[in-house]
Amino acid sequence: MADLLIEQTGAIKLLTLNRPDKRNALNDGLIAELKGALREADADDSLRAIVIRGAGKDFCSGADLSALQKIATASYEENLEDARSLAELYQLIRNIRQPVIAAVRGRALAGGFGLALACDLIFAHDDARFGFPEVKIGFVPAMVAAILRRNMSEKDAFATLTFGYEISAGELRDRGIVEGTIHDEHFDSEVIEIAKQYEKLSASAVQMTKRLLYDIEALTFDAAIEQGAQVNATARMTEDCQKGIAKFLEK
Repeated sequence: MADLLIEQTGAIKLLTLNRPDKRNALNDGLIAELKGALREADADDSLRAIVIRGAGKDFCSGADLSALQKIATASYEENLEDARSLAELYQLIRNIRQPVIAAVRGRALAGGFGLALACDLIFAHDDARFGFPEVKIGFVPAMVAAILRRNMSEKDAFATLTFGYEISAGELRDRGIVEGTIHDEHFDSEVIEIAKQYEKLSASAVQMTKRLLYDIEALTFDAAIEQGAQVNATARMTEDCQKGIAKFLEK
């Protein structure tokens, strides 16, 4: 049985973590399959969005037992290589062109919470729970700190990373981390319908907006404004924009 199921509905790619008996825990194979699927999606001009979800009751519980056993016996260099493999997954989600949506049902814990946070948007079932329990076993939610700190205040991020408690989808919605909560037995279809909104929009405009949003994070205000001006000028030259302006003027 494949650890990752890959489907497509219209212009939406669905990536389903398929280890329900392991609460969709991450191992080397699943991480590699995710990275491969994301790279293929990035190269597909027909795709408008990607949805990552989990089979069964949970989204993803983080590293599986075999991964933890490997960590316990590995050298520093081996552990660094392993950590960079997961970090590469987080970076890849941010760097590919299409919006990536996490559809979280059940629990998203440790690396699983990190996977959801790495996505551009999170939609969650209103019963979903999130957390970083790593600190309870002496582990550090380290790579994800770079993402969390960009999405939360310093104090909120510190509490979330160090207390190890679980957080409800509703609380994360109030903090602006979860874009929306869904209370519906048709959760998956609801998220897909949300993703399909991107089929009605300009692909080039959405993709350029995603790149700009992340590129300006490290810039000064003046540099960010200049970057925006350059992207604005580039967008005006795209086929989508030219057609959009012509259609608007015809009215």
